Amino acid sequence: MIKPLMILSALTLATPATAQQTFAVPEGCTGTLTLQQKGCVLVNVWSCEADNPGDQWLALIGQGGLFSVQKVDDEFQWLEAYKITGNEMLEVPAPDPASLTELFENQIDTWDFTILTDDGPERNVGYDMLTGETTVIDGVTLFITNYDGRTLDAEGNEIQASAGRQYVSQDLRLFFFGESWDAATPDQVTDMSPVDFIFPGDPGFFSNQPIYECNQMETGYQP
Repeated sequence: MIKPLMILSALTLATPATAQQTFAVPEGCTGTLTLQQKGCVLVNVWSCEADNPGDQWLALIGQGGLFSVQKVDDEFQWLEAYKITGNEMLEVPAPDPASLTELFENQIDTWDFTILTDDGPERNVGYDMLTGETTVIDGVTLFITNYDGRTLDAEGNEIQASAGRQYVSQDLRLFFFGESWDAATPDQVTDMSPVDFIFPGDPGFFSNQPIYECNQMETGYQP
């Protein structure tokens, strides 16, 4: 099993603004995708021989550098996350685990799972639903989804409620950010839609620098 904290430490050292313009793939792993998104966010994706088949790692890089490393399985369950704000782990078994298989078979996937954080457990409940629409971004066909979810603390108090539209690839077994908004301020929309899909051998593959909407205050994903 690869040690995720060691990965995060090594990758953080490898990706400051003054470093080389490429991102190091961890030993024993293979890079599969780089995604340049709106909102000044770059995502590098890789898989590792030591993991279960279908598991994937995602490194999220913003204008200030690497801020999160996440591990997901073939159903896009969020198994582990190692962030500058703390570590997170999926509590298993989940009452209603996230499932790409269910989403594509039934056009909707409900979920109810708990993430164990350094500040305590956080329960996430909601759904993803296919809209029936597809789009092509940089040559990649994506299904469009709507989602709605809430995050609750250990006492059942609502921490956050959000909704939005995302993209999902049946072939890549990955979700991608789209438009999102807080339930309390639905008019304040954050757009982090994909722009460039970069595969092995393409220019910019496993870069360490996001390039879109970076010369302004970051309004995208916050760790």
